[in-house]
Amino acid sequence: MVDSRTAAALMMRLLQASHTITIEELPGLVAEHAEAAGMYDTAVFVVDIRETVLRRLTGRGLDAADGGQQFTIRGSLPGRAYQQVTLLAERETDGRPEGRRRWWVAITDGVERLGVLRADTSTDDEPTRGALRDLSSMVALLLLSKRSFSDSYARLVRTEPMNVAAEMQWNLTPPPAYAGQDATVGAVMEPAYQVGGDAFDYAVGGSILHMGVFDAMGHDTTAGITANVAVAACRNARRQGASLPETSRHIEDVLVEQFGTSRYVTAVLAQLDMDTGRLRWINRGHHLPILIRGNRWTTQLACPPAGPMGTRLGLPVTEATEQLEPGDRLLLYTDGITEARDARGKEFGRDRFTDFVLRHHSGRHTLHETLRRLMAAVLDHHNGHLDDDATVLLAEWRGSRQNDLTP
Repeated sequence: MVDSRTAAALMMRLLQASHTITIEELPGLVAEHAEAAGMYDTAVFVVDIRETVLRRLTGRGLDAADGGQQFTIRGSLPGRAYQQVTLLAERETDGRPEGRRRWWVAITDGVERLGVLRADTSTDDEPTRGALRDLSSMVALLLLSKRSFSDSYARLVRTEPMNVAAEMQWNLTPPPAYAGQDATVGAVMEPAYQVGGDAFDYAVGGSILHMGVFDAMGHDTTAGITANVAVAACRNARRQGASLPETSRHIEDVLVEQFGTSRYVTAVLAQLDMDTGRLRWINRGHHLPILIRGNRWTTQLACPPAGPMGTRLGLPVTEATEQLEPGDRLLLYTDGITEARDARGKEFGRDRFTDFVLRHHSGRHTLHETLRRLMAAVLDHHNGHLDDDATVLLAEWRGSRQNDLTP
């Protein structure tokens, strides 16, 4: 039997015991404390960066996954728990003590999905389900506290070799998902292991959500370096209180200082006031943002373009504004999404892109599951391999509906 008070006390002991452990020691520590609370045979499964498989964290081997099971996101019960961000029970009881039931629970930090937790219990009641959710939340925090300095974790979440540019980009970007202060953000990048000059960024300062999507010239390591410099310059200016036009000019100054006018970056930089829904943005030679309203219609937001940053064209930088309504979604993207071509040369296209988001994010899927399915569809359209980097950042403003942010 799972006792809620005992489980709560053991969660605190688990947290206290975790401070000096490595990620290799994490599964054993979790299993030890969970069993004392009535949750048996626990296992932690971590999702890969492309969100295609769930790999068991065993703590053994260079990737801390030796001897562990692997499940696909598509077509498995653990994958369904991950997609739906929920708790699911297995029907089969083979191989388990009589009376025990096996559960799969999504491991999330806010809205960032890290994987799933497996555990067996002898009871099925609300205290049991609550304890399982609490344990998965604690595991999420422990994974986050260990992954930033763990090469084992970095190997665990990869299913193929990664190039140097992608290594830089994944270390540059913030987490792929965020929720807070009436806003939700999700972002994806492909090709995950060979990305070159694409990057996304977001950050929260007070009531302002800062967002940006960048596309550097080229598809090689130099493009990755250029994108890294642009994002670093953007953060540097932003953290000194610069406006959007001032920030873009600072990025341009830094790029010219480093590369002359031989390298450039296009971008859309935006700021959302999460209290009021007021959106401001600038366009530095990039595809315009797309606004989705009421899950019924889409529009491309208008803004006079300035030149790409690093070209020194001297065009005026115009700041555009838009008042969002609760439930509005904003799409920032690079051309690799819309220009992905199938075997007959037909582009994925902007209409198919926006229609996909409309159909899949109509209440059936979370924002982040919509993005996972979108990128899978783009890859399928291009026969599993993209010729150009493809990045999407999708933000939703809930407008005083904070409780709706997490599933």
